[in-house]
Amino acid sequence: MSKSAVITTRLDTETLNLVDQVAAAQGRSRADFAAEAIRRIAESESDMMAFLQKGIDAANRGELVPHDQVMAELDERIAAHQARCSR
Repeated sequence: MSKSAVITTRLDTETLNLVDQVAAAQGRSRADFAAEAIRRIAESESDMMAFLQKGIDAANRGELVPHDQVMAELDERIAAHQARCSR
């Protein structure tokens, strides 16, 4: 088993009650629920940071799309969506 560490944080009463309610409904302890929640948000944030870094790296290499081109493509998508919705 991998090493573990203890993290202490303060939660307002409403959040703590919600954590306890959801953890109990899932048959889990508060600690297990909190550990899973922290893991999930950390993975999500890490994925987002990697995604953004790809864009930053591309911009640094000069791989940019002109504003007018982006807006034209968005306008086309909006028009297509509006056409589908008005049928």
